[in-house]
Amino acid sequence: MTIDLSAADWLMLLTHFLSLSLLAIGGAVSTLPDMHRILVNQNHWLLEGQFSASVALAQAAPGPNVLFVALLGWNVGLNASGAPAGSSLAWAYGLAGMTVTMLGVLVPSTTLTLVASRWAHQNRELRWVRAFKQGMAPVVMALLMATGWILSTGLDAPGAHWPLWLVSVVSAVVVWRTRLHLLWLLGAGALLGWFGLV
Repeated sequence: MTIDLSAADWLMLLTHFLSLSLLAIGGAVSTLPDMHRILVNQNHWLLEGQFSASVALAQAAPGPNVLFVALLGWNVGLNASGAPAGSSLAWAYGLAGMTVTMLGVLVPSTTLTLVASRWAHQNRELRWVRAFKQGMAPVVMALLMATGWILSTGLDAPGAHWPLWLVSVVSAVVVWRTRLHLLWLLGAGALLGWFGLV
């Protein structure tokens, strides 16, 4: 896929990720639906398969959860280069895309988190600080559910993957109603995947 990105497009990519950074309550993955809207649906800078593969690969790789942002930027850069994969031009554009998206998503949220956490720690006994912390939990859950929906509906036939949906619902109920450690659920999911059940 080849796309043509002007300087204004690069700036728009940066400013969009800057704004998403401030909305990333619960981590950058919670803003995945809007990234999908901008990169795939609205601007057509990535194909659906490139978007899904970037997220899946980054989530499977060891390291921080935010790696998918780097891969999305890398693929936008590769598409903008118009050069064959592996060429120095493709590498340069890929690195530029990765840098733009990572700076955009990391700088505002890191700065805000540092300032806000210091302030909230100093004022942790205030009633509205405690209420804010408790009120953010449903927002984070809704954003993560929207992310799961976007990733699952990108599949060829979402209805054919009912075992995956069943495992997701059962896992959510188990996390909600018990004190079972999440690693047990991850292990059970890995076994179900290994045997081809999900």
